[in-house]
Amino acid sequence: MQFMVMSRRRTEQFGDADFERVIPDETDRIRQLYADGVVRQIWLRDDLLGACFVIEASTVEDARSIVDALPMARLGLSEFTVLPLRPYRGFGPR
Repeated sequence: MQFMVMSRRRTEQFGDADFERVIPDETDRIRQLYADGVVRQIWLRDDLLGACFVIEASTVEDARSIVDALPMARLGLSEFTVLPLRPYRGFGPR
């Protein structure tokens, strides 16, 4: 099952230095999840500081566990929203 994850940096609570300290670990973790086939696609948001990415997981609980283990989530630097996805019916048979 696929999930869209939307993140937003908590810039109202943390400064640039707080984020810069953890970004290398966050990047390494995302890179490993991508290599493992968990993260399928990822983008940086253009409307605010954060990212959105598609992950594969068996359940919403598994997806939430994956996200909660990210360094930015563990440290409370970003908030994450996990949205379950389903196939678009418009491409299926009529």
